Amino acid sequence: MSKNGVKAKEVGGYRDRPWIPRFWDGITFWGWIKVMADHRFKIAPRRLGMAVLITIIGLFNSFLALIQKVVYGRKIARTPLVDDPIFIIGHWRSGTTLLHEMFILDPRFGFPDSYACFAPNHFLVSRWFLAPLVGLLMPKMRPIDNMPFDWNRPQEDEFALCNMGVPSPYLSLIFPNEPPRYDAYLTLEDVSQRELERWKKAFLTFLKAVTIQCGKRIVLKSPPHTCRIKVLLEMFPRAKFVHIYRDPLAVYPSTINLWKRLSKDEGLQVPHYQGLEERVLTTFCRMYEAFERDRAMIPPGQLAEVSYEALVADPERQMERLYRELDLGGFEIVQSRLREFIAERSNYKRNKFELDPAVQREIARRWRFFFEKYGYPLPQTHDPTSAPKPPQTSSPYPA
Repeated sequence: MSKNGVKAKEVGGYRDRPWIPRFWDGITFWGWIKVMADHRFKIAPRRLGMAVLITIIGLFNSFLALIQKVVYGRKIARTPLVDDPIFIIGHWRSGTTLLHEMFILDPRFGFPDSYACFAPNHFLVSRWFLAPLVGLLMPKMRPIDNMPFDWNRPQEDEFALCNMGVPSPYLSLIFPNEPPRYDAYLTLEDVSQRELERWKKAFLTFLKAVTIQCGKRIVLKSPPHTCRIKVLLEMFPRAKFVHIYRDPLAVYPSTINLWKRLSKDEGLQVPHYQGLEERVLTTFCRMYEAFERDRAMIPPGQLAEVSYEALVADPERQMERLYRELDLGGFEIVQSRLREFIAERSNYKRNKFELDPAVQREIARRWRFFFEKYGYPLPQTHDPTSAPKPPQTSSPYPA
């Protein structure tokens, strides 16, 4: 059992190598310098090479960004979205990736792929020559699970914002041992009006560039959007939201594993993980306090919900229901593709986690509101020796 009360049997991922591209390899020079300066350049000696390499790549990104601005700047500014986006929302490791991949099976929908999110400043001009070259260095599996990875797969748009130099909670992964500096950008509630407008402008610019690439209504997936409902509705009043939720006893250890792995692979420090458990517990509460407060702002017919457990038990039925509730058009268009997708994922192996009984009790205490709201049974808290283990599902699907 690890010191955070999570015993893990990890599956998939990749073995880290110095030359493997990082999430931040698409950031501009000045964006990268600002992040390092904000953290007073507290770089671990063994990560100096990584810092220097990304700095050099940042100069190249800035040059390509200038080219894209010259070639596509006016076109991006004039391009309207095909329609307001469809947002897949929910806490990390709740099934947002799975749901995103199911929605983009529909040929009527577009999405930001991994290359666009990792090179948001220049993907329209650099994809044809740079994506194949960098792709040779990319791992074939995601670092946190057994999911395949390539440039054409859907990705979180939050990484695009990071690489555009916009503050994001994700940037704290670069200096995991330092106090988080960008937490206000999780909910966008405590940022200045000037910074909020900058965030909106960057986000819209990216979505317009993605629209040029795909020419379709965009489906987005980014867990931080779960607690940005107010801002997103201000920008996109006709947006649709699909909220997916999952047993907290499965979400917690998987989230711990997520942040540990990303801090290790993507950071400029050797992480000590101190305070990680409290951060996960607190962030979950912040996210769902904001979501439950603001969900009433979403107009009727623009929000649908599904549990991860129901989705993996009967994906076809649940997807048909979501389409119907959100009035997304004929489900039969995507039905055959969905069946093929399900068959292809039949051999997927998930990470397995076991929770210490004391950790289960703390989760039940801190997240009790979520257990009760979404109908998950609380673990036994009165007797430490009788606290049940989290359910071990045999689902062939990723979270």
